[in-house]
Amino acid sequence: MKTTTAATIAADSDFIARLTEIRHDIHRHPETAFEEVRTSDLVADFLEERGIEVHRGLARTGVVGVLKGRHPGNRRISLRADMDALHIEEKTGKLHASTIPGKMHACGHDGHTTMLLGAAEKLAADPDFAGTVQFIFQPAEEGLGGARVMIEEGLFEQHPSDAVYGLHNMPGTPLGEFRTRPGAMMSAGDTWELTLRGTGGHGAMPHEGTDPTMALASFLSGLSSIVARNVASFDSAVISVGHVAAGDFNSPNIIPAEVRLRGTARTFLPETRDLVERRLAELGQAAAAMHNCEADPNFIRRYPPLVNWPEETGRAVAAAQATVDAAMVDGEAERVGASEDFSFMLEKVPGCFATVGNGTESAFVHTPLYDFDDAVIPYGVAYWLNVVATELSHAE
Repeated sequence: MKTTTAATIAADSDFIARLTEIRHDIHRHPETAFEEVRTSDLVADFLEERGIEVHRGLARTGVVGVLKGRHPGNRRISLRADMDALHIEEKTGKLHASTIPGKMHACGHDGHTTMLLGAAEKLAADPDFAGTVQFIFQPAEEGLGGARVMIEEGLFEQHPSDAVYGLHNMPGTPLGEFRTRPGAMMSAGDTWELTLRGTGGHGAMPHEGTDPTMALASFLSGLSSIVARNVASFDSAVISVGHVAAGDFNSPNIIPAEVRLRGTARTFLPETRDLVERRLAELGQAAAAMHNCEADPNFIRRYPPLVNWPEETGRAVAAAQATVDAAMVDGEAERVGASEDFSFMLEKVPGCFATVGNGTESAFVHTPLYDFDDAVIPYGVAYWLNVVATELSHAE
């Protein structure tokens, strides 16, 4: 099995310089969910120029490149990169900073796209593998579930896959260090809402009505008990309140008739997700009943837990160990509390999601000072090449 180190890719200075300019170009022109028209065109043109079969239109701006190896083989694997940016005003001051007000690549998707393009170029130039590689360039990872939309529109029917792999940069992790784990790796990301309704009333005569702010107090005081007393100690969950609205600032003498709350819930196991949804509703109903109010709970399932498949995780670890020194690969990494819509793909196809270090000094993702480190590019390109070599090896 032929493998490629990150150092070997980094030594190809002209190749890295071209990829870096592509990354900077994408960074200068960020496009948010389902609006990645320019980026999609760049990706499709790049692949077509290298003789890769291109399919467009899934989830509006999605692109799938298909490349067959020179050796016979029926196995088909998919490699996925996301393309969308975020609604954040960039403050890095870099020469390649965003030129679009209020939008920036604050999560490194520009780097993810670039690394997969680099791997596609190398593989197209030397398709020394048995089977088929599919390059999935996905829109709308940030909150709108572009992976889910691609699947619903026929991604895996049109491009059947035996395995699918994803890679994300990770600030705070040493440059080029790979991390993954079998089983649950990233949490579900769900939104919950609760409306508490009473009659409201005059602030001087609360006994004349029913007060939903009292139900709010009861609900909030009991919220932490869901995790503390219902979630097993060997499991974990996080429930946060992100929005509370009631009454009018200019009318402090009026007891509001309605209180609205919104928050998030993070869980790793399907059964814990079900439990949190049920207990949030029960707690809301009970808090309302205590104060003669009504409750209208709503739980919105957004991204499911990201669960890696054991066999594919082993292959991802092997690919990472071929890319860097084994000491820089953690195949039993801690779980991550954030969410990723690659989880939708892993519900349909065996696969593995991994992270690669963006450096310990990197600003964190989703902040105005974040920037993908160009030094990560060789690591990502080599990793993708090694995933292909591991998955689609052939007899010499």
